[in-house]
Amino acid sequence: MTPKTPAESRTTMTDMVLPSETNALQNLFGGELLARMDRAASIAAGRHSRRITVTASVNHVAFNLAVPLGSVVTVEAAVSRAYTTSMEVYIDVWIEDRYNGKRTKANEAIYTFVAVDETGKPTEVPPLQPETDLEKQRYAGALRRKQLSLVLAGKMKPNDATELKALFMES
Repeated sequence: MTPKTPAESRTTMTDMVLPSETNALQNLFGGELLARMDRAASIAAGRHSRRITVTASVNHVAFNLAVPLGSVVTVEAAVSRAYTTSMEVYIDVWIEDRYNGKRTKANEAIYTFVAVDETGKPTEVPPLQPETDLEKQRYAGALRRKQLSLVLAGKMKPNDATELKALFMES
């Protein structure tokens, strides 16, 4: 398969926070933000694989800033690494100041998606070729995150987690 770049999967969704989407403090519900991130990540994974994709896991979510009522929220998602049938998708969430247009990074997340065929069977995805420094950083980090997840789940022996060992061993 021909490799694809993260730019080919990049998905940007912009919307406004409405009263029905907020909690008692008039901030966006966390679950509402998770749903928006899931949709953007699903589109990004589908763009990369050109297949149906399903959410396999939510690996990391950081709610760093509250997202107030009336905020303009932009969710940006792109595939950060592709494996045989799965893809890690990195998501950045931005809020825009209504008065001066300044964007502030509010949250981020990392999801894993699996590409499936029409019967729901996992299917191969193209490799990923990162281009920018940030894409290369996220690409390298994805393998460490995957190995850590496998070790914690008991699916990989710690000694086999070469990328993790490299973080702690002097060369």
